[in-house]
Amino acid sequence: MLLAIDTSAGTSIAIVADDGRVIVERSSADTRRHAEVIGPFLAEALEVAERDGSRLSHVVAGIGPGPYTGLRVGIAAARAIAIARRIPLLAGPSHEAVALSLVEGGVAAGRFAVITDARRREVAVTVFAAQLPLPTELEAAHLVARAAFAPTEGVTPFEVQEIPAAALALAALARLAAGAAFLEPQPLYLRAPDVTLSTPKRVS
Repeated sequence: MLLAIDTSAGTSIAIVADDGRVIVERSSADTRRHAEVIGPFLAEALEVAERDGSRLSHVVAGIGPGPYTGLRVGIAAARAIAIARRIPLLAGPSHEAVALSLVEGGVAAGRFAVITDARRREVAVTVFAAQLPLPTELEAAHLVARAAFAPTEGVTPFEVQEIPAAALALAALARLAAGAAFLEPQPLYLRAPDVTLSTPKRVS
C-alpha cells in the first residue's frame, strides 16, 4: 500500500493499494495553503488506511515541476513519514503521473505535452511520447511565458489544474512493476526561490 503526496500545484494526498485500488484521497486546489492543509489530510488518510487493515509499504513524493515553497512542504512531509515508519521513499515527476493517466485513459496518443500553471504568467511544460508501461519524456519540464506559448506541431497540449496524488501512486506502481529506476527525491524547481541569503559583510 502506497501513500502518495503531491504539492506541486494544490495539495493532494492519496493512499492506494498494491492492486491500484484507491483507498482514500484528499485534495485542495488552493496553491497557497499547503502547510495548513497537509497535516489534517495526512491524519485523516492514515486513519482510513489503518481501518482498512493494510500497512504502508512505500511513500511517494511528487517532485514537480512546481513552486519552491509548495514542493518543499510535500517532500518534507513524505520524508518525515518514510523515516517515522521506516519504509522506502520513492520520488516521481508530477507531470509523468498526469501523462500516464492520460495515456491509460486513451486520451493522449503520439506526442503530447502536460502543462501546469507556474504563476507569474508562465506555464510549466513537459513533452511526452505516449507509451506504456510509462510515457517517454521527450522534453524535460521547462518554463514558457503563457502569452507566448504555442504547442509544437504534432504535439497535443493538455493543461491541468491539479496533480492527483492517486495518479502519482499509480505511476509509482507502474515503475515498480516494470523494474524501472526512481529519481532522487529532489524538488524540480523551475526558478530560484524569491528569498535568498544575504552575503555577510566582511569585518576587517
